[in-house]
Amino acid sequence: MNIYSDPTFDMACRQLDRVAARLGMSESERERLKAPKRSLVVAVPVRMDDGTLRVYSGYRVQHHLTLGPTKGGIRYHPEVSLGEVAALAMWMSWKCALAGLPYGGAKGGVAVDPRRLSAGELERLTRRFTQELVGFIGPQLDIPAPDMGTNEQTMAWMMDTFSVHAGYSVPGVVTGKPVGLGGSLGRREATGRGVAYLAGRAMDTLGLQASGGTAVVQGYGNVGAIAAQSLSRQGLRILAVSDVNGGIHNERGLDMPRVDAWALEHGTLRGFPDADPMTNAELLELPCDVLAPCAMERQITGANAARLRCRILAEGANGPTTPEADALLEARDDVFVVPDILCNAGGVVVSYFEWVQGLQSFFWTESEVMDRLFRILEGAYNQTLQLARRDKISMRTAALTLGIRRVWEAKRVRGLFP
Repeated sequence: MNIYSDPTFDMACRQLDRVAARLGMSESERERLKAPKRSLVVAVPVRMDDGTLRVYSGYRVQHHLTLGPTKGGIRYHPEVSLGEVAALAMWMSWKCALAGLPYGGAKGGVAVDPRRLSAGELERLTRRFTQELVGFIGPQLDIPAPDMGTNEQTMAWMMDTFSVHAGYSVPGVVTGKPVGLGGSLGRREATGRGVAYLAGRAMDTLGLQASGGTAVVQGYGNVGAIAAQSLSRQGLRILAVSDVNGGIHNERGLDMPRVDAWALEHGTLRGFPDADPMTNAELLELPCDVLAPCAMERQITGANAARLRCRILAEGANGPTTPEADALLEARDDVFVVPDILCNAGGVVVSYFEWVQGLQSFFWTESEVMDRLFRILEGAYNQTLQLARRDKISMRTAALTLGIRRVWEAKRVRGLFP
């Protein structure tokens, strides 16, 4: 497993070990669940606008194929590595199982800063990366979707490149596509809306009122921006939001339509008027009812977990809380955690809906999509809460137990091919 050596992969394995001990899983069964089924590392040469050639590293990891094809996003970020992608694929496995989706987990990406590339360079990068994945992805094998640094346009390029190789249109090779190419209504907003929905359910559980409540959101990409807007519509006052350049804070509450317009026009939150600048680290420690980390992994650590002053931690990002931080939070009774594999599952749920709609060539209205999404999230939340209360364990341990147990049991039933 040394090829996956990475703090994020180590964190995912430690979470698995903890749950495996509760379930009485043997060491060999643990190792089978940890080891990704398939991993691909590719060189992605790209001709830049100035005529030079640059070579980027690309990755795709399929964690397990026991329950069906694999599913997971493609991210473009400078820190993408094989170990990080393997950890994200593992978490996606537990997430899909928790939500009852017929998928294994996958993840992929390219180590690149997409903000430094032109539109033409991004297209050439995406098409070459997709070409390297042909034979490794497909509607019944592995279905990519957008993630950090990618979007609907990225998926359109991927779909087109794969279709050119196939000789016919294959819309089901990716999800998160533009609606005009077979994408689903509500897919772009699904993850952020799911974060806000589950934060609201946590408030119901704790007897808190959304009206007059407060929220802080770290990360203002697609997930964080939609989550902040949705929380605001529920009646919460958004005290602070942030992006890679830092945060903005107004104790009276941010005017979210103005924040959105500013971010769209300037490409950053920096310089937004009527708000004070704030670092991402400071933002995490603001007193609030709901704290939604929607950025990178390992943001809440053993160094800052004791200083959190939120009532609900709604994890919109993957792996935002380290095991050391978990131990500190579990010792407190004042922070209710909605764990990542539950809280940010909205995206993969609606990706599943998109896949199903595409296979049937029968498409649903946005209200139908959202109704089905919230039904699935409600069921997963209730199962997690019931298990946490019954066994007196944390919400994270309960969610991981449900997801990991379902994959483990499926592998045991299918057996091991000689």
